[in-house]
Amino acid sequence: MIDVKHLTKWYSRVLAVDDISFHVGQGRVVGFLGPNGAGKSTTLKIITCFLPASSGTVTVNGLDVLAESLAVRRQIGYMPENVPLPEEMRVWEYLTFRAALRDIPARQRSAAVERVCRRCWLSEPEDMTRRRLGELSRGYKQRVGLAEVLLHNPPVLVLDEPTIGLDPAQIRAMRELIRELGQEHTVILSSHILAEVEQTCDDIIIIAGGRLAASGTPAELRRRVVGPSRVIAEIKGASPEEIAQAVKALAGVSAVETSRHNHWTRLDIQADGEADPRGEIFQLAKTQGWDLRELRRAGGSLEDFFVQITYEQSMRPDRAAG
Repeated sequence: MIDVKHLTKWYSRVLAVDDISFHVGQGRVVGFLGPNGAGKSTTLKIITCFLPASSGTVTVNGLDVLAESLAVRRQIGYMPENVPLPEEMRVWEYLTFRAALRDIPARQRSAAVERVCRRCWLSEPEDMTRRRLGELSRGYKQRVGLAEVLLHNPPVLVLDEPTIGLDPAQIRAMRELIRELGQEHTVILSSHILAEVEQTCDDIIIIAGGRLAASGTPAELRRRVVGPSRVIAEIKGASPEEIAQAVKALAGVSAVETSRHNHWTRLDIQADGEADPRGEIFQLAKTQGWDLRELRRAGGSLEDFFVQITYEQSMRPDRAAG
């Protein structure tokens, strides 16, 4: 759906995007992450035809963003972080105007505006469609921006920080909406809230210093932080030494560390490679008559990986400037 190949962008003598390439498949929700100044916004603006690239190519649904800009814009709905809205217009009036700019036939505009207002919580539980845009809170302005993006039902959505200004309940609803949109659209979601990206996205792309630092599913990126497989367990019914000795004797277990808390032995178990000894541990506890109240694989957080990979990129002596 979206192919970026050897994309480079210079601002005078500052290299903002440095020869990055990636692919976004159809129907995927992709998180696009990077620290401030990483080149993230520049890349999104090139994809959405707001900026030309210095070199490299970007295609959206087979269309070149430079040679076929107008056709690409019909394929994309772009919601910037700060949605520019004319404050004197009312919500319904503005969305109807934008529907006309999107070449939605006059007889279909009212239904299109009603559809997006309902989907973006502008008409219920409180009707905000008659309010002036200048009277709206930042959260409601974000909703209007999303509604405008959805008017022409584009196959590709590019959302830059879509949950800024929303309260916790609205953020949860927005996550659910983005997941729903991913069933019908290809979505690129830029956000600084890593937990939000992890809960919402199928794939993640991280750029740092203008370069592609990492890509993969959230689970794949977490595994790159954790390294060897680890299992955490809490068992009661024998001494820590006896429990540790029995667990260490299981196939696939390479090391066991223990600690004691209120008669429970907590075990930090390192397994060989990708081995998962949880089934054997459960059977061991059952056979020995031990109580087992926790048994889980330990996983690194996406935040851990993000900090690690961006730090490593920043330490490269040949990193991009700016």
